Amino acid sequence: MGEIEQRPTPGSRLGAPENSGISTLERGQKPPPTPSGKLMSIKIQMLDDTQEAFEVPQRAPGKVLLDAVCNHLNLVEGDYFGLEFPDHKKITVWLDLLKPIVKQIRRPKHVVVKFVVKFFPPDHTQLQEELTRYLFALQVKQDLAQGRLTCNDTSAALLISHIVQSEIGDFDEASDREHLAKNKYIPQQDALEDKIVEFHHNHIGQTPAESDFQLLEIARRLEMYGIRLHPAKDREGTKINLAVANTGILVFQGFTKINAFNWAKVRKLSFKRKRFLIKLRPDANSSYQDTLEFLMASRDFCKSFWKICVEHHAFFRLFEEPKPKPKPVLFSRGSSFRFSGRTQKQVLDYVKEGGHKKVQFERKHSKIHSIRSLATQPTEVNSEVPKQSQQSASLTSGEGAGSPGGQAGQHGKELNASEPGPRHSPAPKRSPGAGSTQADGAAKGPAAEEEEEAAKDRTQQSKAQPRQPSTELSVNSQGGAGPANVTLSPNLSPDTKQASPLISPLLNDQACPRTDDEEDGRRKRFPTDKAYFIAKEVSTTERTYLKDLEVITSWFQSAASKEDAMPETLKSLIFPNFEPLHKFHTSFLKEIEQRLAMWEGRSNAHIRGDYQRIGDVMLKNIQGMKHLATHLWQHSEALEALENGIKGSRRLESLCRDFELQKVCYLPLNTFLLRPLHRLMHYKQVLERLCKHHPASHPDFRDCRAALAEITEMVAQLHGTMIKMENFQKLHELKKDLIGIDNLVVPGREFIRLGSLGKLSGKGLQQRMFFLFNDVLLYTSRGLTASNQFKVHGQLPLYGMTIEESEDEWGVPHCLTLRGQRQSIIVAASSRSEMEKWVEDIQMAIDLAEKSSGPSPEFLASSPPDNKSPDEATAADQESEDDLSASRTSLERQTPHRGNTMVHVCWHRNTSVSMVDFSIAVENQLSGNLLRKFKNSNGWQKLWVVFTNFCLFFYKSHQDNHPLASLPLLGYSLTIPSESENIHKDYVFKLHFKSHVYYFRAESEYTFERWMEVIRSATSSASQAHALSHKESHVY
Repeated sequence: MGEIEQRPTPGSRLGAPENSGISTLERGQKPPPTPSGKLMSIKIQMLDDTQEAFEVPQRAPGKVLLDAVCNHLNLVEGDYFGLEFPDHKKITVWLDLLKPIVKQIRRPKHVVVKFVVKFFPPDHTQLQEELTRYLFALQVKQDLAQGRLTCNDTSAALLISHIVQSEIGDFDEASDREHLAKNKYIPQQDALEDKIVEFHHNHIGQTPAESDFQLLEIARRLEMYGIRLHPAKDREGTKINLAVANTGILVFQGFTKINAFNWAKVRKLSFKRKRFLIKLRPDANSSYQDTLEFLMASRDFCKSFWKICVEHHAFFRLFEEPKPKPKPVLFSRGSSFRFSGRTQKQVLDYVKEGGHKKVQFERKHSKIHSIRSLATQPTEVNSEVPKQSQQSASLTSGEGAGSPGGQAGQHGKELNASEPGPRHSPAPKRSPGAGSTQADGAAKGPAAEEEEEAAKDRTQQSKAQPRQPSTELSVNSQGGAGPANVTLSPNLSPDTKQASPLISPLLNDQACPRTDDEEDGRRKRFPTDKAYFIAKEVSTTERTYLKDLEVITSWFQSAASKEDAMPETLKSLIFPNFEPLHKFHTSFLKEIEQRLAMWEGRSNAHIRGDYQRIGDVMLKNIQGMKHLATHLWQHSEALEALENGIKGSRRLESLCRDFELQKVCYLPLNTFLLRPLHRLMHYKQVLERLCKHHPASHPDFRDCRAALAEITEMVAQLHGTMIKMENFQKLHELKKDLIGIDNLVVPGREFIRLGSLGKLSGKGLQQRMFFLFNDVLLYTSRGLTASNQFKVHGQLPLYGMTIEESEDEWGVPHCLTLRGQRQSIIVAASSRSEMEKWVEDIQMAIDLAEKSSGPSPEFLASSPPDNKSPDEATAADQESEDDLSASRTSLERQTPHRGNTMVHVCWHRNTSVSMVDFSIAVENQLSGNLLRKFKNSNGWQKLWVVFTNFCLFFYKSHQDNHPLASLPLLGYSLTIPSESENIHKDYVFKLHFKSHVYYFRAESEYTFERWMEVIRSATSSASQAHALSHKESHVY
């Protein structure tokens, strides 16, 4: 009887694999030499239906043949694939990588071995290479044609439309119908032809690589994705089918999943003759028997299924390849079979290290030229993986998210990037040779993908123009797409949306003309006075502020008027208080721009000689703002009323949720309601800089000082409201990211810090997301559902808690033990600095809790205490993949995707952020034109850039309604280019982590220093001590 039992080794239990590299050989051990001797030819059928012959030594193990195929394809992530063939009993089996090929394939001349996908990861964004995703897309296409991937008609038509887009390009009805007549992608395709053509019309401008990504995004949500059914019977003799997936073992009746046993529940797998046995871990709440038994057709069928289960468990759950068991001296019992090859974690780590070389590849079925990402493309984990946005049944609609006036919306794409990186705060000077230091600690867990999204304007693209490689990193802070024309896109070089090797037009030459000497010439004509650039900052940030107001006054109001979901009382509280502000600031912006035009000499006002000042304009308008104070006081009430309305009305909740999925809503909706309060602080900061710059004798000094006094008075009056509302807004935003909480938002609760920590249990270090409040500490894990919310696993009340460093006790770096009154947990931070931030904030929160009246009531519906030590903890701390990946058979029932919020950025980059950081970020907002250059590109691209919410948002111009792309900055390193980088320009700063490098060029020393200042605030979070002093010195 063959069997495998899950017993973690001491190293894996502590989350520290013994072997630091990819090799799983013991120290001093050499890989076995490739056997020499007679060669034999084996035919391999590729996923594109071509056949190739490979010659290998007869005595060579199966791994030699698989490596030969992967090398032929230049495939880096070959570990997801396998070779299958019919054995002498006509049973389809996988080629054993350790056994000699000649012992497995008896008659190689008469056998065709198929190269197919063997391991389907839970999230296709874990596939880093464009070639890998292309091969996965071919597998999906093959499964559709063979009837193994079953789905409803809408999903099938949508899948085929992306296949057609990748093969023939943009929509042309005649070409579409001709192509569909010649190619059958699914049985009964004729009945779906009209729907396929309709969907294909929505994909105009989509590259083959982006189509692959879209295809996998849809396919992965289908219940039969990656499933190979193995006929069996249960104890009652009922015919069922067994299957294995990344989550565990599945039971099907026909094509319907009726049961699932995830790996956390399985204690042991074995087989005895024709019986397949699953031994489960004891569970008092479960009605299952301790051991489940299934009867299969024969011992060979049973053993074949057992072996693939062993391989799936090892690939997805282990840190490294299991060691071979020592051979018994006398006799052996059971099978000696074991998994051979890299585990998924090792594959991800290898790609993250970027030790491979990018090469070209061709698409056999595509008429569109496509190459794999070249050297210009980032190489870290997930740096090439576009992130998905919600694609639901609304994809059937062909209308975009146009303006409220009914203008056609623009197409969008999303891309996905990589993990956390270095943090550094250089001095804002252009100094050759300035280097950067990086924080240690990479994201833990096999899937450390970074999330970014890019929405791209395709209206000016034409089929005749080839797409240029781009390396844009982007994350659309609100994740969503508008209706049908919003598509996911893997980018050839953009780490756009955080990571993708796909060719993408994002911010390419067509969208953003490259400028260089011309821009230099224009810049030299600008005034050089620092006061001019301070005034210009008022103008650029005012443009962004007006656009933010329009999100409420125009876009949201239009959405609310179309849906009868918002009560009139709520409408009258929100919109009438924003419209006067929009009207006032439109006039204010016009005055500022007129003054700047005079300052630049673009009018004859210089004859009068009174144009080089801004204080008088600021004073006049700030005094005018006092008349709008009543509207400002209403904004906190409007925010509370909106959140209460959402809580009490599902229709209103749906309206707001759908609006947040529009590209124009690039931040959480409730953030826009606080924008007027934030703007007052920006005026105060600008006036402080002007007063500091001007001498007392300057003609503008008196007006600037008077304006500063006026705005300081307004800010002081609203200070208490601002603090309260920021905390209120953050609690409601976190509530959307968490499931398993009854009442997160309660009076008196304050948010302090959130971030990723490793939690030590019997399974080793498991990545968990921690949320610290002034009364409780929550720990969660990210779900596998489409919504990507975080599931609460437990809570530790802070009253009576103690905290101590326990690195020596557990042997895990940066380790802490948190001891509550009823339970204790051991956690580990990614670096020393991260640990110190957590210790400081948790201790502060404990002190606050001790000073309060007593323990606060628990707010989880059910949170059983976790008193187990790491040695005893087992499946209790594991997320239930059964619950998280519940049956999903169609796109129509998907919930909105929340895969790109600040919580997810911290998760993927293995870092943390505090409420103090959020408060500082509110003050550090900036807008303006920058020139951007990629590491391996020649020219500079002019972009309108908005910095807010720890993120850079990129626009073609300040007139655009929504960003083209975005780049979350948490974890990035900020430096000045060194001489060796050959950036022979002034005012250039560099953003990078891992192999992602971006250069940005400002127009003056002042703007250069300002961009350095605000970006540094996002790339390196402040300590609590600095934060407190910051708050004291910066009264809002």
